[in-house]
Amino acid sequence: MAFNHTSVLLKETVDGLNVRPDGTYVDATLGGGGHAFEVCSRLSDKGRFIGIDQDADAIEAAGKRLEGFGEKVTIIRSNYRDMKPRLHELGIDKVDGIVIDLGVSSYQLDTAERGFSYRVDAPLDMRMDQRQRMTARDIVNDYSESELYRVIRDYGEDKFAKNIAKHIVAEREKAPIETTEQLNEIIRHAIPMKIRKTSGHPSKRTFQAIRIELNHELDVLRDSLDDMIDMLNPGGRICIITFHSLEDRIVKSAFRKNENPCTCPSHFPVCVCGKVSKGKVVTRKPILPGEEETGSNSRSKSAKLRIFERA
Repeated sequence: MAFNHTSVLLKETVDGLNVRPDGTYVDATLGGGGHAFEVCSRLSDKGRFIGIDQDADAIEAAGKRLEGFGEKVTIIRSNYRDMKPRLHELGIDKVDGIVIDLGVSSYQLDTAERGFSYRVDAPLDMRMDQRQRMTARDIVNDYSESELYRVIRDYGEDKFAKNIAKHIVAEREKAPIETTEQLNEIIRHAIPMKIRKTSGHPSKRTFQAIRIELNHELDVLRDSLDDMIDMLNPGGRICIITFHSLEDRIVKSAFRKNENPCTCPSHFPVCVCGKVSKGKVVTRKPILPGEEETGSNSRSKSAKLRIFERA
């Protein structure tokens, strides 16, 4: 299956980078190379582009898409949490822009055997990086009931998290839960019929929660943001596209903290903590997709773009 993925907020993101033709740019979640292609198109022969992704299929697809840009492009298979050391290996300490698109790719959702989708029956996998040993199956079958409840409550924000966790544990005592459809059936029985009829697919939140837990998505984002902002040259920008409230809260909070890190009590006449602003939040409110984009790509409906500029 070809790696197909429609880049969300493409123009808004690339425009938001304020690409300098001779600059160095990083796409930390390369995917199929949609954002990357547009950034590379704006670079001169002196510009440099680094793409990072942990998915082998994405690496292959993006490599083909970007091969016309020649040596200005370097692609690395890695998690963006390791951006700083991986760029250091290339002799790069500072960059002029970073793009992060936190959405699961269309390819990953539509490739049944990857186990991301609740709409097709497949083995429970959900690994972003298939070199990783642990899969969604391990979480579903090995986590305690309280751990499952925490994951579904915190990462899925599902008000039926406790009942879903209880049903999963009860069913796996009979036999291991191996496939997405088995998990679907368990979740269906854990949620009242009247709720299922009015709230979309009952498995959406639980599948999201398990995927986030398995791939440590929020931890990686939370732990990486300050370092990435530190890596920006003066005037450099980081553009981040989120797809649910948990991600957006982390990005919004980190941007505000880096803009105004002062921890002095509000009644102090002057700052004495010594913490200096690293830059400014460009987007006081997130940039959202327009009607045309949401109409042609339903997966874009929950997307939000936030931008920070280094001082």
